[in-house]
Amino acid sequence: MNKYIIAILFLMLYQTIKSQETNDIKLSALPYYNFGKGLGITSPDSIFKLNIRFRMQNRFTYLNNDNEENGYEAMIRRLRLRFDGYVGDPQIIYVIQLSFSPNDVGAIEDGDNLNIIRDAIVFYRPNEHWNIGFGQTKLPGNRQRINSSGGLQLTDRSINNSSFNIDRDFGLQIYYLNEFENKFSYNIKTAVSTGEGRNWTKEPDNGLAYTGRLELFPFGAFQNNGTLFEGDIKREPKPKLMLSGVYHYNNKARRTRGTIGDELFEKRDIQSLLLDAILKYNGWAFQTAYMNRLSDNPITINPDDSTESKYVFTGSGFDAQLSYIFENNYELVGRYSYQEPHENIEILTPQTNQYSLGVTKYIWEHSLKLQAEITNSELNYFDSSKANNWYLRFQVEIGI
Repeated sequence: MNKYIIAILFLMLYQTIKSQETNDIKLSALPYYNFGKGLGITSPDSIFKLNIRFRMQNRFTYLNNDNEENGYEAMIRRLRLRFDGYVGDPQIIYVIQLSFSPNDVGAIEDGDNLNIIRDAIVFYRPNEHWNIGFGQTKLPGNRQRINSSGGLQLTDRSINNSSFNIDRDFGLQIYYLNEFENKFSYNIKTAVSTGEGRNWTKEPDNGLAYTGRLELFPFGAFQNNGTLFEGDIKREPKPKLMLSGVYHYNNKARRTRGTIGDELFEKRDIQSLLLDAILKYNGWAFQTAYMNRLSDNPITINPDDSTESKYVFTGSGFDAQLSYIFENNYELVGRYSYQEPHENIEILTPQTNQYSLGVTKYIWEHSLKLQAEITNSELNYFDSSKANNWYLRFQVEIGI
């Protein structure tokens, strides 16, 4: 009789361990790169799991801009606290991320929300293929935006990501994941969301946003979810490639960049096309992106003051980024970005070329790293005037 009891207890322990291991895999499959395990707490009956993580970015920047005095900028660029885990069943996963740095929260104005909440979403994962999420998180947009800011090679995302990404929103997301290590794989990610961006509590709207993303892996999936962080820190032994495309339609958008930006004086329909490619092999990493946003009649006029206008940022951009990580975990990375505003707004914003060169020392992958970067931006205005801006930056990233 005792041997049967022992066998049953062993089976229960095995299932508990397996459920926790499976949940770790599920969490890493969400749109966040799992740098480490964080600080984990599991209830004795294994019906509740809480994992706590934090990230901090401290930076110092020297600025040299045309027609401005040289200056210095020192700041806590990001300070994030993240909780994830499951309740009742490892198939029911929650993710909460809060932000506290001034740049994350933004300026506090009368009538606006304090933007502490970045992510608050519940996922149901019935099997290894399906993720169904409800709440606020990043839309399945361009690759660099989906990646955590802690997984970047340079100190910030590109100027095109800043101008054209579709960012966070509240809604329903459904993913079909079909990744295999050494054969053709694909993922399909969709979302229906409010289109107003994170933490929107102003008057309701009768327009929604629709997003679809397709990811193709011709040679199989990357190691350790390698599409979710930049650089080939895992040193892929075989070439791995990802090709992806996103279409996003925001009906009756209220803001200059769809889910982010200033409020427009009139609503506009916005369409975005986002294309990405990533190649990694033996320490080398190359990624490129094309982004495009369209909107009919993008300029809106203040009905109470015809001299004041706000516009949808329409146009296109191209990024190319190449890097190599040495055996001593120093990495060199270069990026070129080209941004072209649409002819409807070219009188209001410049065409821009940006060149960046960075050196990174990885101490513990992306969780603890030192970064140095120099960036030059060439701004070409409609009236043929030009500006040339530089910055030199040092940044420390730490997190669990």
